[in-house]
Amino acid sequence: MSEEKTIPPEKVDALFDRLHREAEASGYHLNPDTDFARALVEGLLINEERYGYWNCPCRLATGNKQQDLDIICPCDYRDPDLNEWGACYCALYVSDEILESKREVEPVPERRPPEGQRQAGGSRAPARPGTEPSLPVWRCRVCGYLCARDEPPGVCPICKAKRERFERFW
Repeated sequence: MSEEKTIPPEKVDALFDRLHREAEASGYHLNPDTDFARALVEGLLINEERYGYWNCPCRLATGNKQQDLDIICPCDYRDPDLNEWGACYCALYVSDEILESKREVEPVPERRPPEGQRQAGGSRAPARPGTEPSLPVWRCRVCGYLCARDEPPGVCPICKAKRERFERFW
């Protein structure tokens, strides 16, 4: 019989506090249900012991970091899930609406492509030099921060400007 892994509570608390500070400093929010969020953080730590990286606790990892890059927390799907559903797949990260109780957390459909359709090392193929990028590039009009994603972030991670301050750059 396999023994369930347990993580010392002080280690969970330390990582929870760190993730909370980093999220808030970058314009993100952890789930306000702290018991739920701490359980997810514990899952991240268990996966770190198992695999050597923070695989999303709600997804199965292969144990091959290169194949799992898209589901290492924060995963590649966090921002599109937050934009569309108000929470990421595991609901560790939530939108302003959920944080302020203006919206309920609801199940988020799996956005990750099936195993046979995934790109090695991530969810998108990189652009080759001299070609257009595979994603739109967004520029923060306040500080010049650039990011390549389907939609601009909700908050600029550099200057904290809101989404409406981004423009399509490429």
